[in-house]
Amino acid sequence: MTLYRQGSDAGLSPILRPRTADLISCNGTLLIEWAEKHGSPFHLVSPEALGENVDALAGLLAQNGINHALYYGAKVNKSPGLMHAALDAGIGVDVSSLYELQDALALGATGERIVATGPAKTGAFHDALIACKALISIDSPEELDDLSARLPEDGESQPVLLRLRPGSQVGSRFGMDADDVRLCLSVIVADSRLRFDGLHFHLSGYRWETRAVAIREASRLISEARAIGLAPRMIDIGGGMPIRYVDASAYQAHIERQSAADYRNRKLPSSFYPYGGEISAADWLGCLLAAELDDGRSIADYFREENLTLALEPGRALADQAAVSVFRISRVKALGPDTAVIFVEGSSFSACETWFASEFLIDPIIVPVAAYTPADKPIKAYLAGHSCLDEDVLTNRWLDFPAVPRAGDLLVYANTAGYQMDLLENEFHRHPMPKRLRVHHDADGTPFLTLDDLEMYL
Repeated sequence: MTLYRQGSDAGLSPILRPRTADLISCNGTLLIEWAEKHGSPFHLVSPEALGENVDALAGLLAQNGINHALYYGAKVNKSPGLMHAALDAGIGVDVSSLYELQDALALGATGERIVATGPAKTGAFHDALIACKALISIDSPEELDDLSARLPEDGESQPVLLRLRPGSQVGSRFGMDADDVRLCLSVIVADSRLRFDGLHFHLSGYRWETRAVAIREASRLISEARAIGLAPRMIDIGGGMPIRYVDASAYQAHIERQSAADYRNRKLPSSFYPYGGEISAADWLGCLLAAELDDGRSIADYFREENLTLALEPGRALADQAAVSVFRISRVKALGPDTAVIFVEGSSFSACETWFASEFLIDPIIVPVAAYTPADKPIKAYLAGHSCLDEDVLTNRWLDFPAVPRAGDLLVYANTAGYQMDLLENEFHRHPMPKRLRVHHDADGTPFLTLDDLEMYL
C-alpha cells in the first residue's frame, strides 16, 4: 500500500508525471524488494522525462520562429543517462569541468554541441575544449589571456562567448561588466585565432524579468561588436527556469500560514526555492519572448530580425520529473506522545535543503511494508539521517503521518534530479555511495532496473 495524494488539498504532496505515479502507487512490494537488493537510499532515474522537457521548450521556440540552441546543464545531476538523453534528443551539453566534458565526448557529443561555462577553467580543461573546438564562455579578460596563450598559431579559429555581468549582478564574481567585454572584443578583433560567437550571462534567481533586462544590455553590446567588424550569432541566457514541484495554491497557503512552530528547531527558513511557482518553464519562456526591448520590439522579434540564436542552458528545468530518491526507515524514536524522529538509512546529503539553511518543501511519499489499521494514531515527525551529526536532518519541518511508521517502511522523495539527489553525496562513515538505477518497463509494463552508469551507454 502506498499513501499518496495529489491536488490542492493534499498538503505539499509532489506533482508526479503519470508513469512515476504509477511506479510508486502500484509497485510498493517491488520498491521494498529493490531497497533490500540495492540498499538505502537509492535513486530511480527516468531519462525519458528529460526528452519530454526538451520537446516542450524546443517546440515553443520553434513555434515562435526563433533560431535556438538548448544545452543541458550537466552540473544539475551526475547521471550519464540524463546526459545521454539530452544528446539523444538532439540538444547539446553545458559542461563546467573537464570530467563533464569527458563524459559528454564519451557519449558521442561533438564540440559543436558543447558549451563550456564556469569561471575557473584549468589549463587541462582549456586544452581539451580547444582540441574538440567546443564553444567556450570566457569569464574574464584574464581567462581570455590564458586561453589565447594555449591556442595553436594555425588551424581553425576557436569559438568563444563573452560572459556579461549585467548591471543587476554587480556583486557577483562571475562575468564581466560592459567595459571589460569591450576590452575583450578589441582583443578578439586583433586575433584571427579567436571567433566571437556572442554573449553569455547566467543570473541568480528565477525571474524572467531580470533576463529581459540583461538581454537589453547584451543587445547594445551585440551592436557594438558588429560595428567593429565582428559577426556575433548568439546570446546565451544561461539557466534559472523555474519548475513546479507542488500544487501552486497549496504551496502559497503553506507559505502564508507556516511559522517557526512548524519546525523542530523552531527556525523558520528565510527563503525557499519556489516549489509551487505559478508558471512552468515553458510559460516563463513565453513571457520572456514577449517582453519588449528598448526599441519597442519584442525579444522574439529581436532574435528573428537580427538573425541571432537564443541559447539556453537549463539544468533543473530539463531534469524535471526525471528521478526519485528512496529511503528506508531504520528506526522511529518517540519524542513525546504524538511526536517522533524518524531515522532513515541514508543521510541528508542525498535529498534535502537543510545544509543550505532552507527546506525541501515536498512531502515524502510513504510506502509501508504492511497496511496500517484503523487503530493506528497519527503522528508528527521530522526526518534524520544515519550520521552522528545533529545537522544531518532531511527535514526540520514537522511532517504529518497517518500512523507511526515502522522500520522497513520506505519514504520516497519525488523530483530529486535537479540538484537534490547527488549534489552533496559522499561516503561519510564509510557508507557506500547510493546506487543510481535506471527504470525500464518490459512489454507488459512491468518495471525493471539497470545501473545508470557510463558503461551502459557506450
